[in-house]
Amino acid sequence: MRLRRLRKSPRIRDIFADSKIRTDKLVMPMFVDENITKREEIRNMPDIYRFPLKHLVDKAKEYEELGVKSILLFGVPKHKDPRGSASYDDKGIVQRAIREIKKETDLVVFADLCLCEYTDHGHCGLIKGTKVDNDSTLDVYARIAKSYADAGVDGVAPSGMMDGQVRRIRKGLDDAGFEDTLILAYSAKFASAMYAPFRDAVFSAPSFGDRRTYQMNYSSTREAIREVELDIEEGADVVMVKPALFYLDIIREVRNRFLLPIAAYNVSAEYSMIRSAAKNGIIDLDSVVNESVSSIFRAGADIVISYFTEYLLKIEKN
Repeated sequence: MRLRRLRKSPRIRDIFADSKIRTDKLVMPMFVDENITKREEIRNMPDIYRFPLKHLVDKAKEYEELGVKSILLFGVPKHKDPRGSASYDDKGIVQRAIREIKKETDLVVFADLCLCEYTDHGHCGLIKGTKVDNDSTLDVYARIAKSYADAGVDGVAPSGMMDGQVRRIRKGLDDAGFEDTLILAYSAKFASAMYAPFRDAVFSAPSFGDRRTYQMNYSSTREAIREVELDIEEGADVVMVKPALFYLDIIREVRNRFLLPIAAYNVSAEYSMIRSAAKNGIIDLDSVVNESVSSIFRAGADIVISYFTEYLLKIEKN
């Protein structure tokens, strides 16, 4: 037996590859900022920008022409308060962005559902005393979900890691007549150091403490499986593992156990480290981007949320 026969040319390698990047299964994150009038590059994330609403819609059209099929929206509001009230405002920045993008494109639009961008304390839930209060936060999440669905979102993506969030959001959507609105649940979201560039992007670093009491301990596999299982029981349509590259074992474990679609979030520092290494001549950017994103699909992800989405589509076009 000579296994090298299966590798002897690029075309043969492609024919027998059992996993590869599917660009139609990549999701591009987009940031809409209510406080700016022109696009602003995000510090430490080359070629990734915050956009004012008008420019965001133009960029979304550009993405669609390039071949992007779906986006994940994040918002930066003008107003922040302890309850994150701008998050569920029908005229909020994400709600307006959903309406405009759905009107101008055929993109599938997911919207991140959390409070960290909207609260003046930067935590993902309401604060009682010095702690994030799980149960009072759930009603706010349901209110955000309804406002997104009213605007025409295809799917909500709750990322706050509050216990019971999927059940409460599903009930709120169903009661309001939005039975067809998807829930893409951040089911196994770890308390990772890999989110730092993102927190710069949306100004969401907590003003006190950290998020380790509600985001997952990165040393635990079994707890991640329990979190995923609970979200499925509560009505999630898609489950997510976040981050992706440092947690390929979790993606594989979830794939082996469950039949639901799996999303993986190729997060900001994973993007920034690769871009930085390429800029310094340590690695070849094209090769490492392809290898790294391929590894996420190989681990078992059905869709990959990645800041490399635009880059990969441009490579494919060329």
